[in-house]
Parts: sequence; C-alpha cells; structure tokens
Amino acid sequence: MNVANLVSVLASISWLLLIGSILFAGASVARGGRAKSFASLVIGTLALALVLSTISQGLVFIQPESRAVVISALRQTGIRSQALQPGLRFITPFFEDVVIYPIAKQTYTMSGAAAEGQISGDDSIVARTSDGQEVRIDASVIFSIDPTQVVDVHIEWQNRYVDGLVRPQLRGIARDSAARYGVEDIYSLKRDDLAIEIEDALRITLDDNGLILDDFVLRNITFTAEYAAVIEQKQIAEQEVQRQAFVVKQREQEAEQLRQKSKGEADAAVIASEGKAKAILVEAEAQAEALRQLGEALKTSPDLIQYTYVQELSDDVEVMLLPANSPYLFNLPELNNMGDND
Repeated sequence: MNVANLVSVLASISWLLLIGSILFAGASVARGGRAKSFASLVIGTLALALVLSTISQGLVFIQPESRAVVISALRQTGIRSQALQPGLRFITPFFEDVVIYPIAKQTYTMSGAAAEGQISGDDSIVARTSDGQEVRIDASVIFSIDPTQVVDVHIEWQNRYVDGLVRPQLRGIARDSAARYGVEDIYSLKRDDLAIEIEDALRITLDDNGLILDDFVLRNITFTAEYAAVIEQKQIAEQEVQRQAFVVKQREQEAEQLRQKSKGEADAAVIASEGKAKAILVEAEAQAEALRQLGEALKTSPDLIQYTYVQELSDDVEVMLLPANSPYLFNLPELNNMGDND
C-alpha cells in the first residue's frame, strides 16, 4: 500500500471515529453527563478527520507504468501543461484532480474468431481488392501512449483513444491498402507488402495523435468460399505438377543409374579385352624373341635342330625306321665308331 492510499484509509477511519465520538458523547449526556467534557473529544476528532482528508485529497501516487494528467480549477486552461511523473506527488486539495493514463504497451485485435478480439463475434475487417474480390482481414495493433504527449492525448481523446482512434484508423487503412492489390497478389506474393503498407500508414496516423505503434500483426486473411475453392483446386493442380515433376526426375535418375552401370560394364569389358590383348601381345613377343634366339643358335650350331628332335622322342624308342631319302640325324661314321666301341 502506498502513502497516498494509507492517508486515505486513515482519513476514513478518522471520520468513523468522529461519528463514534459523537454517538458516545450523546449517550453520555443522555445519562446525565456534562456536554462540555465531551466537546473537546468531538472537536479533536473532527479536526483530525479534516486534516487527514485534506492531505488525502492532495497526495497522489503515480505508478511507474502510468502518467497523470492534472485537471486544475486554478488555471485558465483548466489543466496543467505537464503530466505528473511516477512517484508520490502533491496537488492542490479540492481544486485539482488527476486522470491516470497507462503508458505500457496495449494490444487491440480485430478478428473473425469469437474469443480473439476485443469485441466478441466476427470483428474482422471486410475489404475489397482491386479486382473486386471480398477479403476479411484479422489484425492486431500493439501500441502505447507517448509519455511526452499524455496531456495532448487527454485533450484530444480522453479515454476514447482506442475506440475513437485506433479502431477506425486500423479499419480504414486496411481497407484502403487492400484496394490497391489484386486478390492473387494478397494470396501469394504480396501479403507481406500489404502488411508493411498498413503498418507504415498506421504508424504515421498514431504518431500524429500522440500514440506510438510498436508492432502491427497481420494475423490472417480469409477469402470467400468460392475463391477458397479455386485456391484449393489450384493447390491440388500444383501438387500434381510437382508430383509429376518428381516422377520425371526419379525416372531420369534411374536412367542415369542404368547408363552409369552400362558404362561401367562396358569400361570393364574394354579393360578386360585390353588385358587379354596385352597378354597375347606379350606372349607373341616372347615367342618371336624365342624364335629369333633359336634362329641365331641354328646359325652357329646347325646340329642343334637334330639334337632337339631326339630330345623330343619318347624314352622307350629303341628302333626307328626312316625313309630311304631321309637324312640321318647323326653322321654314320660316328654311329659306326660307336658300334666298334661296343
């Protein structure tokens, strides 16, 4: 409890004490007591009540989130030029009074949902687009009173700044802004542009009237049932197009995978063929080198071919019949010599 409230409570108690003292004095006098002995009690209680009431009328405690406009009978304008700041303040008792205004943020909502807005029921903003379509706009305005212009707000609007300024300005600006856009624009690409346009215009208007716009929220835009059905069909068609595009892309990926697989198999076959060809080439080169070396050997040792022939014969061959015109493998004289030695 602040000091101003405490003094007010004490003033109320003092008046109750005054009434009690008067009743007590009257009862005592009725029983034969002397009235003069109770007069000082009644007068003292009355003086205390008057003092406390006077002080109570002059003390005002202003909360941090508020400002007070002083209505004064002592000034020609009828009002103090400056609002009272937070804290315990004193005004002229019985000649001045205060009107408290909040400077904290306030939210005003106009919505089609029954429980969302300040007014129950459908309180959305009905507007027409540039192509004649009807739309319903749900919006919220977050604002506050400019602490430096509280006196001006009181003079211009008193406590009607919400219903007399914020609400009609929001409705009018939203309608004017929506009329500059086609319904297709509002539905798709330019919804944010519409919100920014409304916010900018509303900010200027509130600022000119002593209010500060903290934020504007475009909560929802509702279209007619007919246009909503068109939008739904369009969305279905777009989803089908996206699905078909996905199927095509999937088929392309599958075809690419098959192509890569075929390419890999073909590359593997080419590599295998190249390996076989290289092996055959190496073998052919080896055979050619062997034949070359054999030819060189025959040039220097002609009998080598006969020796090689004999080496290739089976181990169990003892007698060979040769045609009459076949050359001997070895010189006969050498064979004769071999017989003599036996």
